[in-house]
Order: sequence, then structure tokens, then C-alpha cells
Amino acid sequence: MIKKHLLLSLLLLLGVRFSYAQNQSGGNVLTLQEALQYATSNNIGIQKALLDEKGAEYMIKETKGSGLPQINGTGQLSIYPSIPTQLLPGEIVGKPGTYVPVQFGTKYNANAGFELSQLIFSKSYFVGLEAAQTTRDLYELRTRMSQEDVIYNVSSAYLLALQTKEQFNSVEANFNRLVQLEKILTLQYKNDFAKKVDVNRITVNKTNLENQRQALATAYEQQKNALKFFIGMPLDQQIEIENNATLDNVALPVNTNAADVLTQRVDYQLLQAQKKLYGLNIENIRGKAFPTLAGFGQYSYQAQRKEFNFFDTNQPWFNTFVLGVRLNIPVFDGFQRKNQLKQAQIEMQKTDLDITNLTLGTQLSLDNALKQIATSQLTIQNQERNVSLAQEVYDTTNDLYKEGLSPLTDLLDAEVSLREAQTNLNNERLKYKIAQLDYMKARGELNNLIK
Repeated sequence: MIKKHLLLSLLLLLGVRFSYAQNQSGGNVLTLQEALQYATSNNIGIQKALLDEKGAEYMIKETKGSGLPQINGTGQLSIYPSIPTQLLPGEIVGKPGTYVPVQFGTKYNANAGFELSQLIFSKSYFVGLEAAQTTRDLYELRTRMSQEDVIYNVSSAYLLALQTKEQFNSVEANFNRLVQLEKILTLQYKNDFAKKVDVNRITVNKTNLENQRQALATAYEQQKNALKFFIGMPLDQQIEIENNATLDNVALPVNTNAADVLTQRVDYQLLQAQKKLYGLNIENIRGKAFPTLAGFGQYSYQAQRKEFNFFDTNQPWFNTFVLGVRLNIPVFDGFQRKNQLKQAQIEMQKTDLDITNLTLGTQLSLDNALKQIATSQLTIQNQERNVSLAQEVYDTTNDLYKEGLSPLTDLLDAEVSLREAQTNLNNERLKYKIAQLDYMKARGELNNLIK
């Protein structure tokens, strides 16, 4: 019996140094802030939003261009195989009371020239110019919103991968304990100091942990791939995440009202910009009832030939030059403008409802995040004590087992309880960090994570 205990104690004292399996990949360690900074430069969604911003600049120039002089060249060649005939009163040729058929024109006719027009007054033009400027602001806000979405997704993916990594480390530690215990019991069984059933129990538990270990390793790789996808990194690039990540920039007030933080949220600013655009659309529709005034000028050459000899320089071309202004006064449009106005007003009302819904959603998010943070803080403290107690129970049971005073089942139960306590602690830490992330999102402060 003494020999048995001495052998068991010696093997347990040797221990096992374990390392995280994924560190063998040789990837660079990527911090949360580095991941976020990488994402703001490489995420495809953000790049598309920046292109939309660039497109908005050209939209403004396009709108301005409609108020600049417009020049168009014109040209036309007409061939009449049969020249049109008109009837003239016979009195002009001394045949009163009759009509004389007369053909006017020639078989070949050509004209070419330029037309210049310049808008002088149009209420819709000035409203459209202001709307284009507002559209640029709208796209800038959409870019910021895309950035916030990316920050949230990247942070969530990073924290989830970190939780999986920590869970793997816990399972790995417990797995290595069982590996050593299995070796000890196998040796004892060969020397008739242990029962076969005890060896089988250890093997079953070790196999279960091995399966869980492999599942966590696979999940971790998948979560790193999701992280690389969100930040716009090639999937074949090897990375590791740091062993700890905290959201230090989260400041929690005692009381929070949605009205106090709503103006900081990009989605609220986006809705306000959208509402302004709808207002300008209403003004633009009303502006269509105002007259428009434009100046124009036309300069053209024309020629008429019986034969196709327009390139004969001895034959004349006749020029025409016209200047003038054109006034357009809307009178009746079949109630189109009235119905367009009603549609635009409905869109405005829908935006007001979206703002109301966002206000309620913001308050809900703030309240839920604060409650989850408070709950998780208390639960983490309890779970940390629970892990300490479970570790103490395991160590005590292990000592008793080595002395032959406790059965193997008690040791295995203690190991399972320790593993469950560690898992619960890891899960609660993840909930706490996600709640912090939700709180920052509700306050419109996600950009603080990259400062």
C-alpha cells in the first residue's frame, strides 16, 4: 500500500506543462484595437461606403452642371424621293375658283448648327442643389454607421474567440490531469493496485474531454476566420488573439436617459438627414409649380439641293442666328404634383415614426445593457469564488485519493465540478463584455474603442 502511494505521489508531482495548441500556427498576436484599426481600413463594407461618399461628390457636381450653359450640336440630312405637294388658290395664276398643285422644296435638304441654353430661374434647381449637399452628408453618416457596425461585429467576434480560447485552456488543463491519472491507474492496474473499472472510468472521461477539446479547437479556428472576414483580412493569413481583452473605455453612469445620448448616435443623425431630404423633396415638388425661365441661342446653316452636291463649294449655304428666352408656366398637370406631394409627406411621417422607434429602442438597449452589466458583475464575483472553492475541493479530494482515503468517483466528480465552474465563469465574462459592447453601441460610443 505504501509502495502504491509513493508511486502515485511521484507521478503526480511530475505534472504536465501544457500549451495552447493553436499557438503552433506561428501567427502574429492581434489585439482587439489592432483588429479594429485593420478593419476600418480593409473592411469591404466600409470601402463601399467610402465609394458612395465619393459618388455623392459627383452627384453634387452633376446637379451644379444642370445650371451651367448647355451646348448641343445638331445636324440633319433629309431626302425626299417624292417632294410634298400643296394646293394653292388658282387666283394667283389667273385661274380663279380652282386649286393649283405646287411642289415646294428640293429633293435633298441639309442643316447643321449649334444650340446654346442657359437656365435663368428655376426654384427646383436651387432646392435640388441643397438636396445634393444633404445627400453628401447622408453618405458620410452612412460611412460612420458602417464603421460602427464593423466595430461591433469585430469586437463581438474577437470576444467570442477569446472566450473559446479560454475555455479550451480550461479543458486542456483538465484533460492533461486525466491523461496523467490514466497513466497512473494503468500502471497500478498492471501491478494489481487498481481495478479495471477505475481505468475505464478515467478513459471515458478523458475521451469526452478530448472530443470537447477538439470541438473547441475547431470552433476557435472558425471564429478566427469570422474575425478575419469582418476585418477584411485574407483567410489564409495566420493570426492569434491576445490572452485578455478588456473594454476599458466604458464609463457607466448611475442613470441613463435615451434623450441624453440620442444625438450622439449615428443612426439618429442619419434619420434626421433623411428627414431633411424628404423635406427638401416636398419643397422641390412645390417648386415645380413655379415658372422656369431659360435663355437660348441657335446658330445653323442649311442648304437645299436638287442633286447631292453639298460638298460643292460653289453652291450656297444659308445661315440662321436666333436669340431668345423661353418661359415655361405650369398650368395643369393632371394632379400629378399633388399626389407626389402626398407621397413625400407620407415618407416624412414614416421617418418620424422611425425616430420614435429608435428612441424607444435606445432606451431599451441602455436599460438591458446596464442590467446585464450589473448582473454579470455580481455573477462573476460569485463564479470566481465558486471556481476557487471547486479548485479547493478538487485539491483536497486529490490529496485524499492519493492517501487512499477517497474513492476515484469523488475525484472525478470534483474534476467535473471544477470544469463546470470554470466554464460558467468564462461564459459570464463573455456576457459581461458583450453587455459593455451593447451599452457603448446604445450610447453611440463604439468609436472610442479605436481611439
